[in-house]
Amino acid sequence: MNSIPVPPSRTSFWLALLVAFHILVIIASNYLVQLPVDLFGFHSTWGAFSFPFIFLATDLTVRLIGKAPARRVILRAMIPALFVSYMVSVLFHEGRFNGFGALSEFNTFVFRIAFASFAAYVLGQLLDVHVFDRMRRSYVQWWVAPAASAVLGQALDTVAFFSIAFWRSDNPFMAAHWGEIAAVDYAIKLTVSLLLFVPMYGVALNAIIRFMRQRDTLPAAA
Repeated sequence: MNSIPVPPSRTSFWLALLVAFHILVIIASNYLVQLPVDLFGFHSTWGAFSFPFIFLATDLTVRLIGKAPARRVILRAMIPALFVSYMVSVLFHEGRFNGFGALSEFNTFVFRIAFASFAAYVLGQLLDVHVFDRMRRSYVQWWVAPAASAVLGQALDTVAFFSIAFWRSDNPFMAAHWGEIAAVDYAIKLTVSLLLFVPMYGVALNAIIRFMRQRDTLPAAA
């Protein structure tokens, strides 16, 4: 399936919208990853349920606009996301509002999480873009590309994030259980992605194409 021919006058609008969405999901996930949850006796975090949204957005970006613009979204989102994620994570450390005075002191634990998210985001998303673009050119079935990119991209993202954020962490619980949490986190994200986000990709793609055609008077896709 080829990319949708977005008019040059609208490209900046769509890129800005996607950058904002990426940053929003990263901020939410950095907050939610601080909140542990037990699932069937295994340790995980609520961030496992929010971060797959960003892979959905990336896959739609590659499909609708192309590989190069998708990479530009990642490059534009990563630095603002790092700083804003740190600020939000400090203000709401461990799930409670700590007041704006918390920003006056540098929190190494939270910054480590924010930096881990930054590194994992860049690595995982660039791999996702590459895999998705190759798969969509090689297979006719629409679901192969988002499924393959989810399996590989989220594996790299999960390993990078948890190893950087919590290996020998100052938090005893996370330092002791980060490997288990990472494995469960990946299993949850992959299950959610394959059962929910891959079908959602198909629905969202059709809806966005219809919207873009109505708004920008786009020609029918091949």
